[in-house]
Amino acid sequence: MGITILKGDITGQRVDAIVNAANSSLLGGGGVDGAIHRAGGPAILAECRELRASRYERGLPTGQAVATTAGRLEARWVIHTVGPVYSADEDRSALLASCYRESLRVAGELGAGSVAFPAVSAGVYGWPAGSAAQIAVDAVRASATDVDDLRFVLFNDEVYAAFARALG
Repeated sequence: MGITILKGDITGQRVDAIVNAANSSLLGGGGVDGAIHRAGGPAILAECRELRASRYERGLPTGQAVATTAGRLEARWVIHTVGPVYSADEDRSALLASCYRESLRVAGELGAGSVAFPAVSAGVYGWPAGSAAQIAVDAVRASATDVDDLRFVLFNDEVYAAFARALG
C-alpha cells in the first residue's frame, strides 16, 4: 500500500472513497463533515438519514464506520467514521485507531482501491496533531487491506507536518 500525504481540501480528491470525520448523528456538522456534506450534496444526507432510521437509531458509535454514496464528489463512496473527543484524563487512542481500521475494513467490503483520509479527531475534537498522526499512520500500516492508494489529505500546515513526521 502506498501512503501519501497532501495538503488541501479532501472534497476534491478523485478516489474510490473519501473518509468523513463525522459526528455520531451522521447528519452533517462542521469541519470536514460539513465540507463533505456541502460538496457532496443532498444524496449523502438522504442516505445518512436512512441509516439513522434503520441501523443506527442512536447514532454511529465512536470508532465505527459506515459507507454512503458520495453524491456530487469525485469519489464513489463516503465512509463515515466517528472519532473520539480528545481527553487528557482518559486514553481514547484505541478508539481513534479503530476509526482507521474500520474505515479500511469498509473500503475493502466496497472494493475500494483508493481512499482519502482526513486527520480524524485532530480538528474540533481537540486531539493533538502529533499524537493523532502517529495513531493514524500506525493503524493503517498495521491493517490488512487491499487498498493500494491511501492518502491523508490535511487541511493545515501543523497537521501536515505532524503526518510527515509520523510517516518518517
